[in-house]
Amino acid sequence: MYQFIKGLILTDSRCWDPDSERSYQDLFNKLDTNKDGKVDVAELRAGLTAMGISFRKGAVQKIVSTGDKNKDGGLDFNEFTKYLKEHEKRLRLTFKSLDKNNDGSIDVYEIKQSLEELGMEITEEEAQTILQSMDIDGSMMVDWDEWRQHFLFNPAHNLNEIIHYWKHSSVLDIGESLAIPDEFTEEEKTSGGWWKQLAAGAMAGAVSRTGTAPLDRIKVFMQVHSSKSNRITLLGGFKQMIKEGGVASLWRGNGINVLKIAPETAIKFMAYEQYKKLLTPEGEKVQTYQRFMAGSLAGATAQSSIYPMEVIKTRLTLGKTGQYNGMFDCGKKVLRVEGVKAFYKGYTPNMIGILPYAGIDLAVYESLKNAWLSRYAKDTANPGILVLLGCGTVSSTCGQLASYPLALLRTRMQAQATLDASDKSTMTALAKGILAKEGFFGLYRGILPNFMKVIPAVSISYVVYEYMKTGLGISK
Repeated sequence: MYQFIKGLILTDSRCWDPDSERSYQDLFNKLDTNKDGKVDVAELRAGLTAMGISFRKGAVQKIVSTGDKNKDGGLDFNEFTKYLKEHEKRLRLTFKSLDKNNDGSIDVYEIKQSLEELGMEITEEEAQTILQSMDIDGSMMVDWDEWRQHFLFNPAHNLNEIIHYWKHSSVLDIGESLAIPDEFTEEEKTSGGWWKQLAAGAMAGAVSRTGTAPLDRIKVFMQVHSSKSNRITLLGGFKQMIKEGGVASLWRGNGINVLKIAPETAIKFMAYEQYKKLLTPEGEKVQTYQRFMAGSLAGATAQSSIYPMEVIKTRLTLGKTGQYNGMFDCGKKVLRVEGVKAFYKGYTPNMIGILPYAGIDLAVYESLKNAWLSRYAKDTANPGILVLLGCGTVSSTCGQLASYPLALLRTRMQAQATLDASDKSTMTALAKGILAKEGFFGLYRGILPNFMKVIPAVSISYVVYEYMKTGLGISK
């Protein structure tokens, strides 16, 4: 990739001098097509395209906005030179960190080891694919010249980008919080970038859940009240809710559903980091199974901490107009009538459900990610929005399919105060009763609106996440 540099300026890469003003001037003159003394976004995009460079969406704008210190919409020669020099310094530092044996070049095993240290397991063949995208001379080694040429006009300057592109648990919020938490690099942890990404993810989740709240409420209604003798259709359920409490009632219970995102996300992240330390011997990299165990334990810790909010959310969702005057009133009434134990009804199926959901979600997502990287990551690690959303949707859907019966049992147990006495029972008795009366598919009541909200949920959360990243100054 970026062979234009060899043909255009770097005919002999050994003659390229990063400090040479003439080299930068030649490149600047070729890009400044209208000869106005500055290179704007349109000129840079046209110039790079003409040179045969493929770049991801937003890359050209990012280069110009980063280097444009006087905010005149373009890069003059001094800004252009300063940007490239600073960018090369960062590239040099990254190159040295990847060159484990300090021999001046990066091989397949060093790429594989570096990605594994970031928590990403890849095969040797996949590492070769990544290396080949940078290996201009076909030596199966990437030296500093090839590394610089590959990334010179790429705003990214390290292989962490593969990790960043493929993060999905904080980006895609489908209303369930059982996925394995994101991995953050040491650089993100020390620079504070991790909390910005968590904040962006929390806001994305809040908007996403609000946008799909009506489907979530009808799902809960169907889980609790629908049966063979009392069939509730999607349209019929919406009509019934609107008739009972108006259009606003479709969002009943959404407030606390959004409110619990922040504490749950923070607790899960902190617990995940601690569990990884406990499960991983000092000095060794985190294995996939250790990541799964740490993520599951972190999810269980977070869920245990905010579980009373889950119960209140279910009660508010199923409540009638005027029954509760907000979440605090609901909590006080549940405590007064049913006691503290009521806030942990359905806790057992909820905890059990974490394992199949998180495990299958992680396994499917990792498989899809690695399949894409091995087949298509020749020029870039960027999978594109459609691939990212598709992989996240498929993996989350598979996780939901496996854990949905447990989610249904959890919801029915949380709602036991609103059910007939005959429906109040333990998890196993409840499951046996459903199977006896309604058969296997009785455990999947309400799954249609649950699936219907997945695509809009991931789409909304992705768009909001991208806007939040821009607003918080998180580099792509």
